[in-house]
Amino acid sequence: MSSLLKPFSISDGPCESGAFRHGVGCSKSLHSPAFDPTISHGATAPGCRTGTTRTRLGCTPGIYHTYSARRTLAAASTGGRKVTHPGKAILAGGIAGAIEICITFPTEYVKTQLQLDERANPPRYRGIGDCVKLTVQDHGYRGLYRGLSSLLYGSIPKSAVRFGTFEMLANPMRDETGRLDNTRSLWCGLGAGMAEAILVVCPMETLKVKFIHDQVSLAPRYRGFFHGVREIIRDQGVRGIYQGLTATVLKQGSNQAIRFYVMNSLRNWYKGDDPRGEMHPIVTAVFGATAGAASVFGNTPLDVVKTRMQGLEAHRYSNTVDCAFQILRNEGPVAFYKGTVPRLGRVCLDVAIVFVIYEEVVKLLNNVWLTD
Repeated sequence: MSSLLKPFSISDGPCESGAFRHGVGCSKSLHSPAFDPTISHGATAPGCRTGTTRTRLGCTPGIYHTYSARRTLAAASTGGRKVTHPGKAILAGGIAGAIEICITFPTEYVKTQLQLDERANPPRYRGIGDCVKLTVQDHGYRGLYRGLSSLLYGSIPKSAVRFGTFEMLANPMRDETGRLDNTRSLWCGLGAGMAEAILVVCPMETLKVKFIHDQVSLAPRYRGFFHGVREIIRDQGVRGIYQGLTATVLKQGSNQAIRFYVMNSLRNWYKGDDPRGEMHPIVTAVFGATAGAASVFGNTPLDVVKTRMQGLEAHRYSNTVDCAFQILRNEGPVAFYKGTVPRLGRVCLDVAIVFVIYEEVVKLLNNVWLTD
């Protein structure tokens, strides 16, 4: 019975490996044969190269080469490098980003409010719960979603650029099994984070922070997303939506470097010797949350500096270094971790959701979008 489970090989039997029995003899070939009614099973025809046979159409690849090509294609489809086409990564990333931000925005709102609640002035909020309570009292539950439009408009291209750039950088670096080593995943994540920071995140985050900060001012100016953008550009020019670019690039680059490094390390550990194995969505979510937590503790100080550089009081700082120095001098080192708890909750949920949705959308696209 065990012999039925063995893969068929023409080398089983009297002929040596790679030999095919013709009558009473064995003819050598580098490839195993398979029956193909369109190709002659005779010897190599005169005038044709070794490994080809003569048919009515001329010299064609012999059965040995034909079978080998089919086996090679089959192997490539099941055991070759597992890569994600950048186009699929862009589409899946955009969908994942849109769904995620609609779920997690209130935590982002609270984090930003606590970071803007500077110690130099009498603090308005005593904590996360107090921030939520006062916001709902003053503006209703919709107040927790103030600034959502700017993030929603930016989240789709942000995630699309992130995953698309990561796959474009990572695919050439994968080994023959499709595995990406941990060090290379860190550099690919860094490149993805820098790309999304420059193209999407900096203007998106600047608008979000200005809108949230404007809401708590005594005389709010912005009546909506497009009105706010128009007013900011009119007053400050295009530079007005690119405040804190250096801090944003540093923050996003380190952010994605940490996340992709941790996620890839956990994925490689979980899959072991089978890099093509699938992970259950729950496992993906747990690994994603872990990667998100690591990025929070790793770069929250940069996030605080970025937020201050993009707020309405950004003119107080001459540059990113000056901002960090003033925070340290006026508020102490603890200020660099203000908003860590709400950010931790938001980011862990954010990264878990994004990675799960991204992986599932890619699986769906693989069924309907055939790529090389």
